[in-house]
This record gives sequence, structure tokens and C-alpha cells, in this order.
Amino acid sequence: MQKLDLARELQGNAYPGRGIVIGKSADGTKAVTAYFIMGRSENSRNRVFVEDGEGIRTQAYDPAKLKDPSLIIYAPVRVLGNKTIVTNGDQTDTIYEGMDKQLTFEQCLRCREFEPDGPNFTPRISGIMHIEGGGYNYAMSILKSADGNPESCRRYTFAYERPLAGEGHFIHTYMHDGNPLPSFEGEPKRVEIDGDIDEFTQMVWTNLNEENKVSLFVRFIDIVTGEYETRIVNKNS
Repeated sequence: MQKLDLARELQGNAYPGRGIVIGKSADGTKAVTAYFIMGRSENSRNRVFVEDGEGIRTQAYDPAKLKDPSLIIYAPVRVLGNKTIVTNGDQTDTIYEGMDKQLTFEQCLRCREFEPDGPNFTPRISGIMHIEGGGYNYAMSILKSADGNPESCRRYTFAYERPLAGEGHFIHTYMHDGNPLPSFEGEPKRVEIDGDIDEFTQMVWTNLNEENKVSLFVRFIDIVTGEYETRIVNKNS
């Protein structure tokens, strides 16, 4: 698979929806993740990321304008020991609780499907990062309808052992804007990871569609010590 320029991937898609990037820094010392949300409706755009313990959660920017919290208020990032969970919905909690009971990443998601937001049936995308003893691996998952037909759920898990420095994988909910929104297809895109945390954060945020972008979370985790740095950018601030 060709390594893609993440900036160009973001520039070329006005509405990828929600997206997860996981990989390793160019110097090989940091585990890297980014999670962004976008919105077309007032309800979706009325959000910010806020820190919540070692993770984050979404919160209404203007509580008076919050209409339906069911699919937009959740914890995208939670940390369980040496594992960092990143998802686009409340399946973060499903994975956290399941892995706390020694289930695998894939087993945790067996009880979940795509979101019940027809006609889009938004895929549930998830990632898990595992750092231990100077080693690092990650996995990504997508649960999606059968090309827009909710009668069938397609489950895909992709595991990346000993990831290479300077590259990662990018998965997002929608192929592009549309009505209904077409679900992501194929395996996560192989993308370049470059720069320090501030440079990487700036690159992602700058290249997301100005009208539709809402919030961005970025974390760099030291693979040896487990210490991390986090950046949060909110359009509503």
C-alpha cells in the first residue's frame, strides 16, 4: 500500500466525518494518535472536547442548543493501564469495560454495530494502542452496514505489530460528503507521520475543511516511559 500524505488526504475530502489516526513518530520514540470530529448540522457543530481524567469527552458548547445528545456526547478517549482507546462513539466504554475483563479488542466490539442513524448508518470506528516494556502495537476496527443496508453488519479489524517510524494509519467514517453519506471503504490508509506534536496538530487542523471541522485531539506517548503530551483544538472556544 502506498504511503499517503495526510495533509492531502484531508484537503481532498470536505467531509470525512470523524477520523482516527494512529502511528509512530518520525524519530521512533512516540506512539501517536489523533481524533477529529466534524459536523454539518447545528447540533453536531455545537461541541467541544474537554479533558476527562487521562482521556477526553465531548461536551455541548452551548447547552441551550443541544437537541439530541445520544450520538454526539461520549468519551472518545479513555486509558486503561498501558492501553489507550480511541473511538467515535460510546463504544469507547464498551472496549474499556470488556478489556478490563480480559476480553480482546475484537471480542469487546462483538456486541456493537454501526450507529442507528439511518439512512447514513455511520460506521463505528475504533482504535487501541498498547505500550509495554518499550514495545508498541495498535489495532483499528470498523463496524459498518452492508453498503447502506442495515440488515447486515460488516466487521473488520486491522492489527499493526511493531509499527514503523514515521508512518501510521488513518480511518474515517465517510468516503466523502453526500446524502446519504457513503461509509468508509477498504482498509485504513497508510499515511506519513511527521513533526513534533505541535507541528502535527497544526497540520491536521489546518487541512480539515474550515466550514465542517469541530474539534481535534492529538496525543504523543513516549514508548519507553509511557508519559504523554496532549493537544486539544476546538473551533468553538
